[in-house]
Amino acid sequence: VQLQASGGGLVQAGGSLRLSCEASGRSFSSYGMGWFRQAPGKEREFVAAISWSGGSTAYADSVKGRFTISRDNARNTVYLQMNNLKPEDTAVYYCAGVYSFRLVTTQSGYDYWGQGTQVTVSS
Repeated sequence: VQLQASGGGLVQAGGSLRLSCEASGRSFSSYGMGWFRQAPGKEREFVAAISWSGGSTAYADSVKGRFTISRDNARNTVYLQMNNLKPEDTAVYYCAGVYSFRLVTTQSGYDYWGQGTQVTVSS
């Protein structure tokens, strides 16, 4: 499966962005999906994950209550709605996928990665 992330950009603190990740290939509804991010000089970190059906989600503590992950299996797309953005949310955001019915929150658990989309939050 190939993943194409989009929706990044420049936004002021307190603003919102919605990232999208469209998957090509079959059986998207059988894939667990996740979002990760990497800030300059830092390691890539987990942001959010969603199970194949959308029935289970998980979030990093730093984004709980501000970010929402969702998916539309009919459109082969997973979303990350980001509200109340902070300068520390500035990073390249990556979507990832794994053929699994489990909720996966670790980088090593994913097999497929998108190219990343830049999110910059100004103060």
